[in-house]
Amino acid sequence: MRTETIRTNSFVRPFRSLSGYFGMIRRDIGAVIERDPAARSRLEVMLVYSGLHAVWIHRMTHWLWLKEVRFLARWLSQFARWVTGIEIHPGACIGPGFFIDHGMGVVIGETSEVGADVTLYHGVTLGGTSMNKGKRHPTIGDRVVIGAGAKVLGAITIGADSRIGANAVVVRSVPENSVVVGVPGQIVRRSQPTHAPDLNHSSLPDILGVTLKELLQRVDDLETRMDGHAQGGSHIHAPEDESWVGADFSI
Repeated sequence: MRTETIRTNSFVRPFRSLSGYFGMIRRDIGAVIERDPAARSRLEVMLVYSGLHAVWIHRMTHWLWLKEVRFLARWLSQFARWVTGIEIHPGACIGPGFFIDHGMGVVIGETSEVGADVTLYHGVTLGGTSMNKGKRHPTIGDRVVIGAGAKVLGAITIGADSRIGANAVVVRSVPENSVVVGVPGQIVRRSQPTHAPDLNHSSLPDILGVTLKELLQRVDDLETRMDGHAQGGSHIHAPEDESWVGADFSI
């Protein structure tokens, strides 16, 4: 039996066309059960998870794309967009265990490459930043989690086991085991690497906030040393108990 190939970010996986396809379907279902506590049964996952339906249709359209049946592949991908609200170009290479949670508004461009056990939330864009016909979309490593509304743009690489915070805009490559937050995305290397999908969206560093707090605290300390007490007045002081004090802010 002829062997097809699926590319991921760093390796090539051979699989036999029919058995390999159904094996990937089983792994996709298992990924949902593992990563979504709202999933109660495999039957429920198969019938009502639009993100899973979009991935399954993509696996068919990608096979057609590789076979040069590209108009049909594009038509089916557009049909999947109408039905699920998720747009995946048939040229994109997506590994096993891929999970799109909620899914509405997800866009994955033609030259995107997605590794194994990757999780995307709604509103995520894997977009291009070039008019060139070559590689212009991101490469996503294994076990990466990309939060709701995040935009990953250009022919960059997101290292394995990284987490992209909600609404982050990422325009440069990210090392393995990193967390990215903000616009443009600020990269924080993990002090304790993880090798499993990290779904803890509430644990995100506030790089700019921490830096500003430390600078303001240093200003207050310097004023205390010079004058014996911290200056009052209208300038902003370091926050106390995570609340900003000492100034009126215009909203």
